[in-house]
Amino acid sequence: MKVVNLKQAILQAWKERWSDYQWAINMKKFFPKGATWDILNLAEALLEQAMIGPSPNPLILSYLKYAISSQMVSYSSVLTAISKFDDFSRDLCVQALLDIMDMFCDRLSCHGKAEECIGLCRALLSALHWLLRCTAASAEQLRVGLEAGTPAAAEKQLAMCLQRLEKTLSSTKNRALLHIAKLEEASLHTSQGLGQGGTRANQPTASWTAIEHCLLKLGDILAGLSSPQLRSQAEQCGTLIRSIPTMLSVHSEQLHKTGFPTVHAVVLLEGTMNLTGETQPLVEQLMMVKRMQHIPTPLFVLEIWKACFVGLIESPEGTGELKWTAFTFLKIPQVLVKLKKYSHGDKDFTEDVNSAFEFLLKLTPLLDKADQRCNCDCTSFLLQECSKQGLLSEASMNNLMAKRKADREHAPQLKSDENANIQPNPGLILRAEPTVTNILKTMDADHSKSPEGLLGVLGHMLSGKSLDLLLAAAAATGKLKSFARKFINLNEFTTHGSEESTKAASVRALLFDISFLMLCHVAQTYGSEVILSESSTGTEVFFFETWMQTCMPEEGKILNPDHPCFRPDSTKVESLVALLNNSSEMKLVQMKWHEACLSISAAILEILNAWENGVLAFESIQKITDNIKGKVCSLAVCAVAWLVAHVRMLGLDEREKSLQMIRQLAGPLYSENTLQFYNERVVIMSSILEHMCADVLQQTATQIKFPSTGMDTMPYWNLLPPKRPIKEVLTDIFAKVLERGWVDSRSIHIFDTLLHMGGVYWFCNNLIKELLKETRKEHTLRAVELLYSIFCLDMQQVTLVLLGHILPGLLTDSSKWHSLMDPPGTALAKLAVWCALSSYSSHKGQASSRQKKRHREDIEDYISLFPLDDMQPSKLMRLLSSNEEDANILSSPRHSPGKRSTPDG
Repeated sequence: MKVVNLKQAILQAWKERWSDYQWAINMKKFFPKGATWDILNLAEALLEQAMIGPSPNPLILSYLKYAISSQMVSYSSVLTAISKFDDFSRDLCVQALLDIMDMFCDRLSCHGKAEECIGLCRALLSALHWLLRCTAASAEQLRVGLEAGTPAAAEKQLAMCLQRLEKTLSSTKNRALLHIAKLEEASLHTSQGLGQGGTRANQPTASWTAIEHCLLKLGDILAGLSSPQLRSQAEQCGTLIRSIPTMLSVHSEQLHKTGFPTVHAVVLLEGTMNLTGETQPLVEQLMMVKRMQHIPTPLFVLEIWKACFVGLIESPEGTGELKWTAFTFLKIPQVLVKLKKYSHGDKDFTEDVNSAFEFLLKLTPLLDKADQRCNCDCTSFLLQECSKQGLLSEASMNNLMAKRKADREHAPQLKSDENANIQPNPGLILRAEPTVTNILKTMDADHSKSPEGLLGVLGHMLSGKSLDLLLAAAAATGKLKSFARKFINLNEFTTHGSEESTKAASVRALLFDISFLMLCHVAQTYGSEVILSESSTGTEVFFFETWMQTCMPEEGKILNPDHPCFRPDSTKVESLVALLNNSSEMKLVQMKWHEACLSISAAILEILNAWENGVLAFESIQKITDNIKGKVCSLAVCAVAWLVAHVRMLGLDEREKSLQMIRQLAGPLYSENTLQFYNERVVIMSSILEHMCADVLQQTATQIKFPSTGMDTMPYWNLLPPKRPIKEVLTDIFAKVLERGWVDSRSIHIFDTLLHMGGVYWFCNNLIKELLKETRKEHTLRAVELLYSIFCLDMQQVTLVLLGHILPGLLTDSSKWHSLMDPPGTALAKLAVWCALSSYSSHKGQASSRQKKRHREDIEDYISLFPLDDMQPSKLMRLLSSNEEDANILSSPRHSPGKRSTPDG
């Protein structure tokens, strides 16, 4: 009776010509709350009335479209109703139904009970069967039309059918729903027997066999048609349909072939950000990952090599490439030597290393890409180094080298004409290692006896990429700190000049300048902690250490231009200003270079004031800046260091002259009257100034062209996209990493920047939320492996936040318990245990250099620094714009509204 009433209501609406929204209002009056529209079969009733004539009734169709848009009827009920229409000769009716399907077929969803969700899958399967039948009927009509000479209408309908098929099947989600329907069909057949559908028997569900028959029939019909475009479109749809039964198995295979992303990421992290770190902490961390994940030794060693080759391929040109080369060919063999001690026997470990190389040789595209990047046979260099360290027998090495040589013969041409004469970096790095030892011995000699000889050695180091090669080799072998210490001693030795000739004075100036520039370059490339001596009472504090700590701009370090360190003795400043302004060039004899470096900031302030007040003209400023950079580049570095701090404190309209002075100091001096190795020193100076100015130039939206060195000196700087909340950036980059299955070097730097910007609590909390969103076991396991490696950026702090704040918050809030169900809950437990184990094992050891150099406040200090009840500082605007639903996301995890817990140290 209700169906009759429903039909009567539809007919009344048609007779009285109700608009769609009037119809919806009146329908709700006729049928008060109780039974849903799907139970009343509203979609089927509307379609039945709309499709009575040869063409559809547009008014009743508008009611159906309104019902779909306002969610009065479910997608499954509409699809089921469409699949019951079988008079494909009525072209206009078919096209109307295809248009209705087009409204929602690419965004199917169901928010009801499990039974309703399964109903949607079954309805989609029926709709697919209907589409295939419709396509076959249209193709048959086209064939007949071609014979009769009237193909136009049938061809249009066939194109529409194939377009809807393609749109429906192109969605992975739709194919997954069809896969579920197929599995459901199979389970029904096994549990109830064919033909006994129980409560489902009244629903017209198509069988998978019927769909396969339709596909075959469609293929036969289309084979006789002349349109290649339609045939190609139909073949693509057929391929997608045939791929549905194997969706799950194919996806599982991909997940299981991803290797061991934690090992991969730990190695990438170390090579990208911690080349100077000691090998023992890395060895212990890798061994812990191996034990926690039960990785067989050959696959473990293979993953280390894979990460090294990926790092080599990804590394930016210049210093980054040299660092990765040193890490791969010098540091990792030393790491493996230490890993060998954890093995049960030497023979076993060498066999495992041999097996790892056997596996590696099968990854031909990876090795070919690395060879192309390095312009050499990387595997050969690596095998020789491993054999030298006792990790491979000579027989194994020769066997592996022969296999790789045979593979390389089939590889694409690796050497081009233009780089055939370039020496490969692996060979240069391996030769640089003994050179570092020789230079350290040379630096131990008495500097006063043969300063010219020492200058010759240093000058040779400056040429080409020699300096970066030597520094990379020293960093990878743990000699960089000693290297830096020797140069600090040399720099200190050159600060004072007794009775000296002009030649001796120029040699002393050059030794001071080269040592100063080298130390600045080391501090910027490898971190200032490499330069600083271990603090101990009574130790002499050298000039360069003092200057670097108080006057050198670094990322995250804000300098005060009015600090006493920039305000030395006024008489020295006056004499320096006079010297710069009046002399045609800088004097060298008995010059105290360290005093000049400390006085230059105050001198620049005097000169700036004189320029702004019109006392000095621009030509005088040019002459002064030429004097500053003409002989000793260190003075220009010290001057720009102060100018950078000064510009930060100025208003928008006050910066022009300071920035112009930086521009003047940044360019080289084109003059014949310069000291030896000037061009080489200017290259290093430009790189140092570019690093110093990067932050302030970005903040002031200023551009300064530094002399190009032919490579990107700051490859991983400024990676965050502008005008995007950092919460979005974090979730996006993690989603990409999770989809890919491994972390690349660029992602590591973005994660590090986000950790630095948002703080440990924000970073950890948001990544844990992403983990808890995962619902598939394979994805949660992969997410745990990747999160553990990302947390290695600052493992101890992350573990404290995770165990002390985030987990207790989840466990004590009943509204969040649903998110801790299996599998994400189990995955979070595993992650917490892994982090706790790693932090506990490394607790007695010292923090790695990459953790020491992060300038950020402790998490306890966030509330005192940025009270949430006050106006938020501009630095937090990007955080606030992320629409975070958690009101306490920016607050200290030690504080919650209305309650303050005591710090636990």
